[in-house]
Amino acid sequence: MSTPQTTTNPTPWEPPIAGSDVEQLVGSLERMRAIFRWKADGLDAEGLRARVGASSLTLGGLPKHLASCEDYTFTQQMRGEPIGPPWDGTGWDGSNDWEFASAEQDSPEELYDLYDGAVQRSRERLAAALVDHGLDQAVHASMPDGRHANLRRLVSDFVEEYARHTGHADLLREALDGRVGEDPPDGWAPTSGHFTFA
Repeated sequence: MSTPQTTTNPTPWEPPIAGSDVEQLVGSLERMRAIFRWKADGLDAEGLRARVGASSLTLGGLPKHLASCEDYTFTQQMRGEPIGPPWDGTGWDGSNDWEFASAEQDSPEELYDLYDGAVQRSRERLAAALVDHGLDQAVHASMPDGRHANLRRLVSDFVEEYARHTGHADLLREALDGRVGEDPPDGWAPTSGHFTFA
């Protein structure tokens, strides 16, 4: 279990109301991370493995999938580097299905730690890239014709990835225990793992 992060801001996940391009884009990503983490927070193994209808999605598989996306986006796609630890020691086969299937064997502590650690690594990698060359810099990810995306496009696409999976988490959590809402309640802090606000 984590020690709740103390803050005087009751909604630290909110992006600025009128920030710069970097502040708005990174703020939107941080908001999605916080909302997703709230939807998946504080569950035991049974809750993390629960399914709805015929879907194979679970609230345990989603954080593992997004953790791999965090590391992949800000290593391979951003810099052309291998995804590295902890993925190179997990048996990850590179397919999207692996994260969802293998999460069923992971404990809640392992899943929360994996996700929270990936978010922290991504924050550090993105912050360093923004200091170096800003949103206009070309990243490693490219189209078949060789055109490279810029960092703005990479982060925008990643916000979209989060939006999709946060919607999945929203439905799963409501079906599990009735937790609903667009945003965490004011003053919310995680009760599991070691997630912090940016």
